[in-house]
Amino acid sequence: MDIALLIKAVIMGVVEGLTEFLPISSTGHLILAGALLGFDDDKAKVFDIAIQTGAIFAVILVYWQKIRTTLVDLPTQRQAQQFALNVLIAFLPAVVLGLLFGKVIKAHLFTPVVVATTFIVGGFIILWAEKRQAAGGTAVRITDTDDMTWKDALKVGLVQCLAMIPGTSRSGATIIGGMLLGLSRKAATDFSFYLAIPTLIGAGGYSLYKERALLSLADVPMFSVGLVVSFLSAWVCVRWLLRFIASHSFTGFAYYRIAFGIVVLFTAWTGTVRWAA
Repeated sequence: MDIALLIKAVIMGVVEGLTEFLPISSTGHLILAGALLGFDDDKAKVFDIAIQTGAIFAVILVYWQKIRTTLVDLPTQRQAQQFALNVLIAFLPAVVLGLLFGKVIKAHLFTPVVVATTFIVGGFIILWAEKRQAAGGTAVRITDTDDMTWKDALKVGLVQCLAMIPGTSRSGATIIGGMLLGLSRKAATDFSFYLAIPTLIGAGGYSLYKERALLSLADVPMFSVGLVVSFLSAWVCVRWLLRFIASHSFTGFAYYRIAFGIVVLFTAWTGTVRWAA
């Protein structure tokens, strides 16, 4: 058993769990951490996607009561059926566009300039969205995810597709996009988490299946450690974020994104990180 490799798996699991559900792009942080650790070969890329599944189980645990109630009521209750349909509708655009353009995006958009630009632009969009909502420029129409229509869900799903651009952040796109579409900060965050369940499980399963030739039984300890650590760190992060948004805005994350964009440019310029990989 390679102890050094397991330590890297622990570090990457922590990075994934702490960044997946914050509007700061887990992909960008995993690329940076992997480059600094020398953990950035083809198998490591599969690992990065696979451990998202561990993080999503933290969301399932935190929201278990709502998920359980929905599953129990699904055969008979209209509200449960509408909620499940909304999640499905929001999920489909990413599936379609991901299958159509995933390879093209990976081939042409994973560049330092694109990643840094999306970090920085995303930071300014968050600042603008928060300022707009605080000034009453965006009327809050929806304070609970149960009040969403299928059209609201489709709009959030389309916004989620922006996260296919490296550095955008899936959570950032869906939460801030939801706020701009009239969801409260709490409702947008909740729906972003619900939508993450099929999105990240699907991405993780598809990646493992597609790259199964790269994997062997010897990789089980590394993947297991990454999954468990990402689950634990994500569980802590999600619970903290739900308390945080009750009395804070996302402004601090915006400034962090701008600073991180500068880090991307610096590490690319110095050759510290192979962002194009």
